[in-house]
Amino acid sequence: MRQEKDSMGVFDISDEVYYGVQTARAIENFPISGIKADPDFIKASVCIKRAAAKVNADLNQLDKKLSEAIIKASDEVLSGKLSENFVVDVYQAGAGTSHNMNTNEVLANRAIEILGGKKGDSKLVSPNDHVNCAQSTNDFFPTAMRLAALIKSKDLLEVIERCSKSFAKKGDEFFLIIKAGRTHLQDAVPVRLGREFQVYSRVMHDHKIRLENAFNELKVLGIGGTAAGTGLNAHPQYQLKIVSELSKLMNCDLQGASDLMLAMQTMTPFVSVAGALRNLALDLTKICNDLRLMDSGPTTGLSEIKLPAVQPGSSIMPGKVNPSMAEMMNQVCFQVIGCATTIDYCSQAGQFELNVMMPVINFNLLHSIKIFTNALNVWNEKCVKGITANTDRCRKYAEGSVSNATALNPVLGYLKTAEVVKEAIAKGKTIKQVCEEGKLVDKNKLEEALNLEKQVGK
Repeated sequence: MRQEKDSMGVFDISDEVYYGVQTARAIENFPISGIKADPDFIKASVCIKRAAAKVNADLNQLDKKLSEAIIKASDEVLSGKLSENFVVDVYQAGAGTSHNMNTNEVLANRAIEILGGKKGDSKLVSPNDHVNCAQSTNDFFPTAMRLAALIKSKDLLEVIERCSKSFAKKGDEFFLIIKAGRTHLQDAVPVRLGREFQVYSRVMHDHKIRLENAFNELKVLGIGGTAAGTGLNAHPQYQLKIVSELSKLMNCDLQGASDLMLAMQTMTPFVSVAGALRNLALDLTKICNDLRLMDSGPTTGLSEIKLPAVQPGSSIMPGKVNPSMAEMMNQVCFQVIGCATTIDYCSQAGQFELNVMMPVINFNLLHSIKIFTNALNVWNEKCVKGITANTDRCRKYAEGSVSNATALNPVLGYLKTAEVVKEAIAKGKTIKQVCEEGKLVDKNKLEEALNLEKQVGK
């Protein structure tokens, strides 16, 4: 054991760990969920500390040897070492002070060892004075939130585009298949099955564009604002230089906020991303519901398409297969919508110069991106790519739909056509049979009007 001291007193800590006294207090204070910081959030946090150490040394605000030790410690963490020392629960002290100090203490204690000292010797390397130099939790944490979301955005955007291409491929494959259209879950004019899948493809692509625009808002950083957006205790050139350094580290074109106080107060960029994720979740829910309905059956439902079977569907009914991947995606969508709602409430809960709800905003946003990315990956591979069409069933429904009568409006008029529809439903006959038996339309005109290929267009 070793003893470490903070402004509240002395605390005994295992000498095996690299975190320090403030992290140890957070462990005791917040045994809430057991969920620790996301790996990408740890990466983003350490990148900020690394960049700050270099910039502060360049500006003669930090001893070069201390800077080099902190940078070396940071590189070790970024390579995957010491990750078990980031132990603070995602539900923690407001604004993320506990996570910031967890990061500061791990890097400080490892830097102390690099310089030949023993963990806990804050006189050699201080978590507050050296690792946290020119920073406050209040500008560090929202910057780390932005960077972590940007790290995760790459995989999400790529898988959305893959889903779009998979739907487009199915659109081509199914283009010649004609099926009954449905509005209000009732018969409607016929459509091409392939066009439905082309629309799904466009929906996914359009959401990718919306998300790209939302993620771009996160590239504007409030780092350098320190405690309240005034830049207190930071060198005048610090903001410009650390944004440049972070751009190199993250391989991303980042910008410094023109109004640091604004960037530190408002959570609008995170609400924008969460809102774009929510919009995607809403449309994906609709698409999954469509797929589940079209796959319903196989003997008592629509059974117009077949989703790939991935597992047995019942513990009691032999041979039953469920649309498991679509059901999973629905659940993920509902969770993402819930996370976005949480972020909305947190965003409006800030007061004056700070929003102390940042930790829960961060957790919900990163969790949404993570589960969406993972879910879309397996959904695309195990569901969308393997969808097949029941061509005969589609054609049967299309030919038997009473809404085909819509094409007779120019010939018979709306009211007369409505009578034909009613008779067809009452007698269980097709529109064509009713028209032929009543000699309502010339045979050639009837054939032309009820031609499904003509109705669905090119």
